[in-house]
Amino acid sequence: MDCFKSGFVTVVGKTNVGKSSIINRLVGEKISAIANKPQTTRTIIRGIINRPNSQIVIMDTPGLHKSKSKLGNMMNENAISSIPDVDVVLYVIEATEKSIDEKILEKIKESKKKTILIINKIDLVDAKKIADLIDKYKNLYDFVAIIPVSVKKDKNIEEIIDEIESNLKEGPAYYSVEEYTNQTLRQIAEETIREKALKLLQDEVPHGILVEVTKMKTRKTKEMEKIYDVEATIFCLRESHKGIIIGKNGNMLKKIGTYAREDLEKMLDTKVNLKLWVKVKEDWINDMSIVKKFKAEE
Repeated sequence: MDCFKSGFVTVVGKTNVGKSSIINRLVGEKISAIANKPQTTRTIIRGIINRPNSQIVIMDTPGLHKSKSKLGNMMNENAISSIPDVDVVLYVIEATEKSIDEKILEKIKESKKKTILIINKIDLVDAKKIADLIDKYKNLYDFVAIIPVSVKKDKNIEEIIDEIESNLKEGPAYYSVEEYTNQTLRQIAEETIREKALKLLQDEVPHGILVEVTKMKTRKTKEMEKIYDVEATIFCLRESHKGIIIGKNGNMLKKIGTYAREDLEKMLDTKVNLKLWVKVKEDWINDMSIVKKFKAEE
């Protein structure tokens, strides 16, 4: 009989290379917000992959970027600090990349960790470009594997899990097999609302959005059906942003709420009554009393 393996895996890379999409696909559930915008992930989110002979705890980290705020500094710190404490590193790059991220590579080299290079978005380039990238990175580090993938085309995703599993040691299951994330329902609701806002809003607004769920309770309707009452506030940096988030006649806020409610109902498998408010909290991205909430757990 095969021994049971377990271990921790961190996923690192530049911002917007598709780390969250890969993790959601590997876990089989939506645990990380996805938007076609940089810096969508702010803290470390754990997903749990349960297989017959293994349990993989996989961590989504913020994308590394040039920071302009205390929040940005914290995000970069979260990503880099995750590397030394795991069993396997997944280093994600884009097939269309123009330059190598020396900082990430240096941290991987320092850690001497088993690292799998994932070349994402291979559907956007030709085979020669992929081959050239593989050759280039082979000379930079002794990767245990290099896997070209396309999340969009669902290509080679299963290979990632197989490769991770083959590089883990014998160990116990850290979580119940029913669990797929360490996030609370409140955190999942906050991330879901923020994701919808990121997807729908103009470019100048998203980085300054903070979502706080102030109420999350279940009750029974008159028909004795279970329903979640969820109330949340979207905080933004400026009064002008507040107007954009609310939109003409409240249409944008209504749209954010509708899309978020639909997702939450699928995840919770029950009806959701969602109420949203918008408030201004100036320069919160530099307020350490708020920013420290995003610090990764030790």
